[in-house]
Amino acid sequence: MKNFFLLLACMAVCGSFARAQQPLKLMTYNIRNANGLDNVRNYQRIANVIVNAAPDVVAIQETDSMTARSENRYVLGEIAERTQMKAFFAPAIEYDGGKYGIGLLSRQTPLQIRTLPLPGREEKRTLLLAEFEDFVYCCVHLSLTEEDRMESLRVLTEVASGYDKPFFLAGDMNDEPGSRFTAELQKNFRLLSNPKHFTFPASAPDRTIDYIAVAKKSDKGFVCLSSKVVDEPVASDHRPVQVELRMAVKAEKIFRTKPYLQNPTDGGMTVMWETNVPTYSWVEYGTDTTQLQRVRTLINGQTLCNNLMHKIRIDGLQPGQKYYYRLCSQEMLLYKAYQKAFGNTARSPFYEFTLPDPAGDSFTALVFNDLHQRGETFRALCAQVSDVSPDFVVFNGDCIDDPASHEQATYFISELTKGIHGSRVPAFYIRGNHEIRNAYSVGLRDHFDYVGGKTYGAFNWGDTRIVMLDCGEDKEDTHPEYSGLNDFTELRHEQVDFLKQELSSKAFKKANKRILLHHIPLYGCNKNLCADLWMPLLEKAPFDICINAHTHRYAYHPKGELGNNFPVVIGGGYQMDSATVMVLEKRKDSLRIRVLNTKGKVLLDVEL
Repeated sequence: MKNFFLLLACMAVCGSFARAQQPLKLMTYNIRNANGLDNVRNYQRIANVIVNAAPDVVAIQETDSMTARSENRYVLGEIAERTQMKAFFAPAIEYDGGKYGIGLLSRQTPLQIRTLPLPGREEKRTLLLAEFEDFVYCCVHLSLTEEDRMESLRVLTEVASGYDKPFFLAGDMNDEPGSRFTAELQKNFRLLSNPKHFTFPASAPDRTIDYIAVAKKSDKGFVCLSSKVVDEPVASDHRPVQVELRMAVKAEKIFRTKPYLQNPTDGGMTVMWETNVPTYSWVEYGTDTTQLQRVRTLINGQTLCNNLMHKIRIDGLQPGQKYYYRLCSQEMLLYKAYQKAFGNTARSPFYEFTLPDPAGDSFTALVFNDLHQRGETFRALCAQVSDVSPDFVVFNGDCIDDPASHEQATYFISELTKGIHGSRVPAFYIRGNHEIRNAYSVGLRDHFDYVGGKTYGAFNWGDTRIVMLDCGEDKEDTHPEYSGLNDFTELRHEQVDFLKQELSSKAFKKANKRILLHHIPLYGCNKNLCADLWMPLLEKAPFDICINAHTHRYAYHPKGELGNNFPVVIGGGYQMDSATVMVLEKRKDSLRIRVLNTKGKVLLDVEL
């Protein structure tokens, strides 16, 4: 239950955008007033055809309103009720005590509806135009007379010229491919439906007279994914035509998260972010905002693109130099072997970061642990250190609690990023046992750029060496709750070899100060499954401090109190009355640690 409301929130946010990102389906259907080729008027049958195809908007031709032949029924309204769509009727003529014309069915309410008369000698014709936020959809049923169709085309072209958004034209145009009319149509409109797919007569189609097209002036910001004629031989004398489009999102809707910085080591910085749609992404950076370089991710010669998660490494940076950077993501509407289509490009504001100087002797760092996705607790802790300007931040395990989905992970990482200003302050994420649990636990690593590509490692911040270990789970691999899916033996032994190499390395030996970080304590905890392997190596290791978590109880153990060769500080839990944040301050030869609770009370302030 503790993550229930968090999950609801992230599902609501992600779900609303997912619905907005569904393909746009446009249909045109001459319904013959719902009279089938079997001479049966059946509104439900027409409605079933539409419901099964699931269009967003339907251009309807040949529909009555309150005529005697339709028993004084509003035909379009009957179908709208059965399809749960909104109806918009445009009468063309008075007929049999009522009106006859064309209509539109839509899932969304248009911004506006317009009707314009069109020429027709055998009967008057009309244009029904519906403007939506991102496109215009027009319904026509053109004259049987060629001269009238040509004059109608002039009117339609003029109307289309007044719109910059995609202008779609659909309907029964009463002419076939290769005619003078369709040749003239295609000078200013591009056919989206396939003219080789016959639409009439419905029982055995042998010609095409129903089309969906787009004005070439506004033929941008979308890609046509498919076109089809629906196989319906009886409900009307025409078969419906449908196209499926992917519309470009607006640039301001492309970014899903703000950037967060990772792995500020070896003269480089990793920038990570997510987008709502598949994109081609890159980072522009420089020592000022006027002279920018561009970097993207290449894998064996190919650009990593058409994805939602973005991890771009900037290498060759100068230590101690401030850099400005911005994110750039261009939506990819289509990615095929021989065809690519792009949408809008989003560019973020400029952010900044500074790499540590190897010769530096000072830094400030924050350490959080065991947040268990309690946003309120995290925000309370951040408030207590709002006057601190950290150079980096460590999340020492069990911060992202039992990750069940990508959405859950993204939601709380975004919360953490906001709290620590992660667009300019890099963070290191150490796994706790709860990051290892649940369905998305393996996928969670895609959200981070671990030092050296592993969940454990070491790095220098100036003249201080920082070593991070991964303890794995807190129970034996054979525990029933793991269902035989865990085996941390190799990981723990790998770190034995890693520790041996690290403790004998020049970087470790030359360091002015040495800090050890891992989630489950070796001292002050009932059981750590790594203890027998790691403690023989650490009992003489000259660390200045070891920072742990896991127990949900703040504790400080000076050197030697529990047989520990270095001071040990254990962070608190996730409840408001037990949570802690640690402030590490290195100033030349001095290393100081402070521990504060959610009310700002200083639980520990010691110079090491």
